[in-house]
Amino acid sequence: MPPHLSADRPAAQPPRRGTVDALISQTRWLRGEVDAVRQEAPEDGSDPEGRWQRALCDLALHQLSDLDEHLAQLRDGLPSVPAESSAGDDPAGPSASPGGSLLSRVGSAEWNLLTDEASWSGELYEILGRAPDASALTLDELPSLVHDEDRPLLTAMVTDCLIDGKPIDGEFRILRADGELRTVHMMGEPVLDADGSTSSMWAVLRDVSELRRTQRAVCETRDSLQRHRHRAQTERRFAVELQEAVLPPWRGPLRFPQQGPGSLDLAARHLPSSTDALIGGDWYDALALPDRDTLLSVGGLTGHGVSVASGMATLIGALRGMAMAGTEPGRLMGWLNQLLDASVQPALGSAVCCRYRPGTRTLSWAQAGHPAPLLFRNGTGRMLAVPDGVLLGATSRAAYGQAEETLEEGDLLLLHTEGLVPRCEGTAAVQRLLDLAPRFGGARTAEDCVRTVVEEFGESEREDDACVLVARVVS
Repeated sequence: MPPHLSADRPAAQPPRRGTVDALISQTRWLRGEVDAVRQEAPEDGSDPEGRWQRALCDLALHQLSDLDEHLAQLRDGLPSVPAESSAGDDPAGPSASPGGSLLSRVGSAEWNLLTDEASWSGELYEILGRAPDASALTLDELPSLVHDEDRPLLTAMVTDCLIDGKPIDGEFRILRADGELRTVHMMGEPVLDADGSTSSMWAVLRDVSELRRTQRAVCETRDSLQRHRHRAQTERRFAVELQEAVLPPWRGPLRFPQQGPGSLDLAARHLPSSTDALIGGDWYDALALPDRDTLLSVGGLTGHGVSVASGMATLIGALRGMAMAGTEPGRLMGWLNQLLDASVQPALGSAVCCRYRPGTRTLSWAQAGHPAPLLFRNGTGRMLAVPDGVLLGATSRAAYGQAEETLEEGDLLLLHTEGLVPRCEGTAAVQRLLDLAPRFGGARTAEDCVRTVVEEFGESEREDDACVLVARVVS
């Protein structure tokens, strides 16, 4: 046995794709060689040696075809079929080996039409579940073992063979005396006498129960994978549509109506994940409030999919409603925490919420386990001092602090979600963003600053989506 096919090879070691491809090529070459031998076998049905030579070639071709199919499944990485016994399996036979066997029981039979005698091989008795000392069934008696639904098929095959001289090649199910249902593949030919009439019929019968069970399991696995893939694609599409419907509709720069000194120039961007994972729950938001203040917020929920996108929509709606009613950021965070804590599907989230008053250029803000806003002024940047605040949904009695910062004309405020800087977390990610200060100093608009962030980090592969929002004090 070649070393790479040795029985001592560790079972846990997966076969290499190149090795499997080579085996498939060798199998198909061998199948062609066997078929060539089959074509050279004598067609004279009166020659027993030629008849069995063709039968053995036919059997070998079927075995090689099965091997080709199994190797293709192995190459494509389809899940292995469990080895538990099911209805129709024979736990005592060779076909019940773990994971299914390529080798099946094969028996032979010959029916003499002149004497009405039947001759079976010992293996055929085993396949059909007959006692070794029982008499072989005649062609008229054989259908008594066959499943009711398959009897017409067997009758048609035998009739075509005896009357029209057609070879037999088909499958049917048999019900054994022990109650097991087995699938049998039958191949045979008529034997003609000197005047051309059919004198007998011979056949080889192969137990393909395990093979068919394996094929059904693989087919069901493929169908299940396709359904799962379609469901995942549908869910992702719906989640994306929901996120796009909830996030502010503006693209590029946004400047609210003139509110006197300290008005803001705004821009934001959502950066999707570079993987095929479901859409996440990150958001950004900007809203003009009735008292001429401006609400700024970014945040995100843990997880992916429709439920997370739906929870994000709920939080944004609640945040906007409470801000419109005049709720300050610290108090607003507390209400959001209670809302998330009481939701049907518990989740964790982080957020930053800012209320900007243009008249005094004052920024009041609170955070819930989220990166603090970054303030850029005169070519340098720093992180704002962080007030107390834990993740949303972490505890029902959380208290959230509130901080204030007075901005100046030309100041730039950057809010972002975690994951904006790929492969960096915490202070390392913050420093990467602060290093953009000189480039921000030369930017004319908030959109220019967002474009700088995207150019720096947007093309990098990221495991999750992220958001960035820039607000620039313009007058």
